[in-house]
Amino acid sequence: MIIGARPATTPKPLSTHDFVRALGVPDLPPRTSPFDPGYDPATLISHLEQSHQLISRLKISMACWLIADEEATRSKIAAAHRLGVPLVTGGGPFEIAEDRGRLESFLELVASFDIDRIEAGEGFTKLRRTPREYVALAGSFGLTVQMELGDKHAGAFTPAIVQELIATGSTWLDAGAKQIVVEARESAQTVGLFDDSGRLNFDAAEAFAGAFGMDRTIFEAPNKRSQFDFLTHFGNTVNLSNVRIEEVLRVEIYRRGLHSDAYARELAPRSTA
Repeated sequence: MIIGARPATTPKPLSTHDFVRALGVPDLPPRTSPFDPGYDPATLISHLEQSHQLISRLKISMACWLIADEEATRSKIAAAHRLGVPLVTGGGPFEIAEDRGRLESFLELVASFDIDRIEAGEGFTKLRRTPREYVALAGSFGLTVQMELGDKHAGAFTPAIVQELIATGSTWLDAGAKQIVVEARESAQTVGLFDDSGRLNFDAAEAFAGAFGMDRTIFEAPNKRSQFDFLTHFGNTVNLSNVRIEEVLRVEIYRRGLHSDAYARELAPRSTA
């Protein structure tokens, strides 16, 4: 070593984020809301640890959390809070609680779990109050509301149903609901925007997005075909939900053009950073 010479410095290793940015991939806000249909805590927490930065809101889905071991559920919620992932309960328990005359108790329970949003819906029951009453009631427990549109058992939307649901969704948004969710269940087939073969009704999807705006519209996309169809059609600003948590990374590389099926359209035209 030469006396008086400054020691060589070790260059800082390139991070994965820096490398992806150098490819020309922009930083994107989280727009995917996966759901927990009853994963064991270790599995869910592991996925949250690797994908939390990509998750807009984790849906504690269906009624599984109501009959699971309560401490297991609380451990999942604690992990989501630790990692900065907002939470929402699925719409099924909301409908059942209201139909059974126990909605206030349900809202109190949700708030006690430190969950800040509920999903309302009218997918298999009939609601008895106005959207404004539901939003106000949820707000009294410190909860916000997103509304899911569509009957779970009536098949694919007709043009008339689309217009009816747009009117319903607009009423909920005017009442203070934060976002509108468009039904697809776990199949994306013969339900909502999807026909018997699983083909997406692009015109109807455009109608919902046009009526509510992209930021306030969430499309349920439970399988690869539906996820890729929405992303291909709307681009990387589309909000997706009902994505299985183990599929979040695949959805997000497609969103960014890092998937072979999306590269030519989404990333290749961009300049490198």
